[in-house]
Amino acid sequence: MGKVFWLTGLPGSGKTTIVRKVELNFLEEGADQVIVLDGDKLRKSISSDLGFSKEDRTAHNQRIIRLCEFLVGEGFIVLVALVSPIRSVRDQARETLGENFAEIWVDCPIQECIKRDPKGMYKKAITGEIPMFTGISAPYEEPLNPELVIRTNEESVEQSAQKIIDLIYKM
Repeated sequence: MGKVFWLTGLPGSGKTTIVRKVELNFLEEGADQVIVLDGDKLRKSISSDLGFSKEDRTAHNQRIIRLCEFLVGEGFIVLVALVSPIRSVRDQARETLGENFAEIWVDCPIQECIKRDPKGMYKKAITGEIPMFTGISAPYEEPLNPELVIRTNEESVEQSAQKIIDLIYKM
């Protein structure tokens, strides 16, 4: 039976960078049952019909939950890198996936995310070019009881990835 490791955090907090490092570690060890679900990429495919309203964000996350449910049944370790700003939707993922789910909060101060801003999105959100941007004009509801908290402004990508690898082996 597979497991889902759901990384949530502000845009630019480091979610995708970390899951790619975890994935690489497993691939180098010959493991082929690891898959990354990146929220940005999934928005361009299975959720290309959705926007960024609360209802659309919920629908996007629910599609990913269903995809995770299928992949877990196929025995995959699923690494989800997704802002997923709505706590109740993450709670729905936990309820749906049960003991096969772990929430990982990639906690990074918004000032650091703005400084990193790899895609220039915060700059556009601050000037009003991008409405409903999480952390600026749309809320982010922090996890209450995540299985793991990673602070990317205090630790390296390697340290963060190792914490997730340790959690994977522990579950």
